[in-house]
Amino acid sequence: MAEFLLVHGSGFGAWCWPRVTEALAAHGHRATAIDLPRGAGITLGDQARAICDALAGPAILVGHSAGGIPITAAAERCPQKIRALTWLCAYIPEDGSSVASLRRRQQEQPLRPALRIDRAAGSYAFAPESLNALFFHDCPTEAQALAARLMAPESIAPQETPLRLTARSQTLPRYAITCEEDRAIPPAFQHEMARALPAGNRFSLGCGHAPFFAQPARTAALLDRIACAIL
Repeated sequence: MAEFLLVHGSGFGAWCWPRVTEALAAHGHRATAIDLPRGAGITLGDQARAICDALAGPAILVGHSAGGIPITAAAERCPQKIRALTWLCAYIPEDGSSVASLRRRQQEQPLRPALRIDRAAGSYAFAPESLNALFFHDCPTEAQALAARLMAPESIAPQETPLRLTARSQTLPRYAITCEEDRAIPPAFQHEMARALPAGNRFSLGCGHAPFFAQPARTAALLDRIACAIL
């Protein structure tokens, strides 16, 4: 049995993971999802600390989308609590990169027209009318309705914070799951970011940016495969 800690991306929360946690339980694993801290003054360090605090023992960290950066920051802070890092259609950092710098490197910019930035509050959100086309085009309607109610603004600062990488995170087992029909992070860019990982540590799903809704069983099956490889 493996322990998993599931970390959401921008706008999402622990509410997006129940179908995956149930499917992982069916494989004999235990999975917990957390809400990253939000609000004025929140830093990338605060997010990394929250992840480390949520880890009772060695676990496989799974980061979705922008959650790929804080899980890596957590691995720099508490590598002894982490068995492996898994990026799920997520931004995979290089030394000195941030969520924002990686997004700007993309040849395509599907998220840019949907961003609604509040400079005074230091936050951003996604235009409600853009959610289904960007994130949920292949998801059940009930998932779309849930997201419409619960998607939340995010602080800008953690997204712009460069992450310095050391052997503390880079020598852990690392895996990537690319979503081949993603309309938020272009699949070609996901493959580019994952290229540094061993070929056997790269997987894919035939879905969009919300695999926890579109293909929860297949997502859990790949996570089970990763767990079996490292236990």
